[in-house]
Amino acid sequence: MPSTPDFGPLDVSDVTVGAMLRTGIALRRALRDCGSLEDAAGSVVRYFHEHCVDVHTGARSCALVRFYKTHPFGSLEPALQTLVARDLGQPAPDPALRCLTLLGTAGDEPSWNSRHTSRAHRVIPLPSAEIVRAAPMIARLLEDLGVDLESITRKNEAPSRAGEARTYDVFHVEDALDSPAIPAQTDFVIPYAIRSVVGFGGMLRSGELFAVVLFSRAHIPVTSAHRFRTLALDIRSALFPLDDTRTWSA
Repeated sequence: MPSTPDFGPLDVSDVTVGAMLRTGIALRRALRDCGSLEDAAGSVVRYFHEHCVDVHTGARSCALVRFYKTHPFGSLEPALQTLVARDLGQPAPDPALRCLTLLGTAGDEPSWNSRHTSRAHRVIPLPSAEIVRAAPMIARLLEDLGVDLESITRKNEAPSRAGEARTYDVFHVEDALDSPAIPAQTDFVIPYAIRSVVGFGGMLRSGELFAVVLFSRAHIPVTSAHRFRTLALDIRSALFPLDDTRTWSA
């Protein structure tokens, strides 16, 4: 399992340009030795879970960090295909159906530290723009990143962007409590004191989308959230050598 260089804590409530630069360097170094996209996703989420801390108390700021990537249904592992078929109520979904798939997860609960043991949101089918819009957090995440919902749900077509000027945007919910964009209020937001959520990502060379989502107990203001945009570039560049190789760990 690749290790992540220690560049000190990242204060999500007051993110500086220097902190983003150091984090970008650390992530690129960590991903350099990864053998698959899943290994890389694991390194990314562990870095944020371990290094995002309250500088005053030393406590970890992020209760949960997740890394998602879109995949055609036909390329998924059999277990994930079974979950998609069950969710859609279809015995044999179209192989070209795009699915937002959990590749990496790190969090406070033991079950949150493996995609295999996560109880929910391991794979999210995207069969149509209408169905995606019925899932408020997924719809908001994709739209805030700049992804056109009609395109990402169209079979046999790579996701398109709303425009080149929006290459790497940020999903940000400053106040998670009672936000319609974060639906798991009683099961997650309230018991784990989630204050803010930030997500960032972009398109890989293959045309598939990746997204990293941080669920933070610390307040993340708009100025700090927007600075995560630069990390999408760092991660995307580091993932380029892996995009044409295997996705899943051996």
